[in-house]
Amino acid sequence: METHVMQTLQSGALYRNTIENLEAAGNLINLNPNVLERLKVPRRALVVSVPVRMDDDRVQMFTGYRVQHNQTLGPFKGGIRFHPHVNLSEVAALSALMTFKNSLLNLPLGGAKGGIQVDPSTLSKTELESLTRRFTSEIGPFIGPDKDIPAPDVGTDSQTMAWMLDTYSMESGYAQTGVVTGKPIEIGGSRGRDSATGLGVVYTIEKALQSKNMMISDANIAIQGFGKVGMHAAIEAYALGARIVAVSDVTGGIYNERGINIADLVSYVKENRFVKNFPGTAAISNEDLLELNVDVLAPCALDGVITEKNCECIKAKIVAEGANGPTNSVANKYLHEKGVLVVPDILANGGGVVVSYFEWVQDIVWLFWKEDEVRNKLREIMYRSFDKVWQFSQEKNKDMRISAMAVSLQRLETAMKLRGQAW
Repeated sequence: METHVMQTLQSGALYRNTIENLEAAGNLINLNPNVLERLKVPRRALVVSVPVRMDDDRVQMFTGYRVQHNQTLGPFKGGIRFHPHVNLSEVAALSALMTFKNSLLNLPLGGAKGGIQVDPSTLSKTELESLTRRFTSEIGPFIGPDKDIPAPDVGTDSQTMAWMLDTYSMESGYAQTGVVTGKPIEIGGSRGRDSATGLGVVYTIEKALQSKNMMISDANIAIQGFGKVGMHAAIEAYALGARIVAVSDVTGGIYNERGINIADLVSYVKENRFVKNFPGTAAISNEDLLELNVDVLAPCALDGVITEKNCECIKAKIVAEGANGPTNSVANKYLHEKGVLVVPDILANGGGVVVSYFEWVQDIVWLFWKEDEVRNKLREIMYRSFDKVWQFSQEKNKDMRISAMAVSLQRLETAMKLRGQAW
C-alpha cells in the first residue's frame, strides 16, 4: 500500500495493537513470513462520501468506510458501525480481527468491516434511512452474497440491515436476502441472532470458569456496556444463576453487591433508555466498574478500556472480552502474569458472526432453524473453539490471546499455502 495510507492505518492504537498480536503469534508458530506480510495489511480499503438531504433540506456530507482484509477462507464478512469516532485505522483493525475470528471459529468466511462517522442518535429516522441507503449504493459494487456480507455493529441494528438489503436488491433487480445478516426474521433473518454475541460471551465465560473449578451459578459478574452485547450477556448469565452485580452504559454504571434483577432492569431500560437511577442500586462510573472485585469482568462496550493506566487495578479472575479490543497488549501481558484469565475478543465475542454464518446458510437454502437448534449449534462451536485455544495455551504456556491468534493463523497459513498465496 502507499506509504501515506500505511501511516494512516498505523495512527490508530487498535490497529497497532492488532499487528503486535499478529506478529507475536506468528513468531510463536514460525508463521510463513510471506503469510505474515500479507495479513498485516487489508486487501482493499474503500472510503466514500455519503451525501444526505437532512430534514431541513440542507445537504450534509458523511464519510463512510468499507475495509476488506482477507478472503482466503470465503467471502468477506463483518459489521457496519455508525459512530462519531469511526475512522479508517479503526475499521482496518476491526476487519483484520474479523479475519482472525472467522478462521479461529472454523467458519468459511473472510474478514471485513465498515462504518460511517456519525452519531446516529442525532438523526431522525428519515435521515438515518437516507444515510444507510446512500452508503449501501456507494459500496454496492463491492458487496454481495458471494463477495462481502455486512452485518449490524455499534450504532446499527436489524432495521439498518433491512434498508441495506432493500437498496441492494432494488439496484440488483431481484431479492438478494443473503447480502446482509442480522436482518429481521420476516425477511430472511435467523432466530437467535439478536442475542448471539452476548450468548457466545456467556458460553466462553462458562468454559473459563470451569478452568478455575467454578460454575457460572456461583459467580458474580460485572458487565461494562448494556447494549446489544452486554444486555444479552447479562440476560443469559442471569438466567443461568449468575449474580450480576454491576452494569453500565454511556451514562455511567449501577452497582448492587447482592445482585441486580436483570429482567427488571431490561424493562426499566425499555422505558428510560439508560440504566441510570435504577432502583436499589448505587451509581458508579464506567471506570469504577472495571475495578470491582468480581469473578468475571465482561467489557462489552468499546475498545481500549483496559490499558497500562488501569490494569493494576483489575481485580477480576476472568476478563471476557465482549467488545473488540478492550484490552491493549501491555495490559494483557500484565493480567496474564497476574493470573487473570483473559478470554480474547476473537473468541469471546464470536457468537455474533457464528449465527450470522447460520443466517447466511439458511438464506442460501431457504430452510430456517428453530431457536433451540441455533443455540445448540452455537454452543457446540463456542465450546469447541475455547477448548482448542485452551489446549494450545496449556501446551505452550502462553496467554489465551496469543494462543487464539496462533490457532487462527495456523488455519489461515494452511489455506493460503494451498491456494498459492504464499511462497
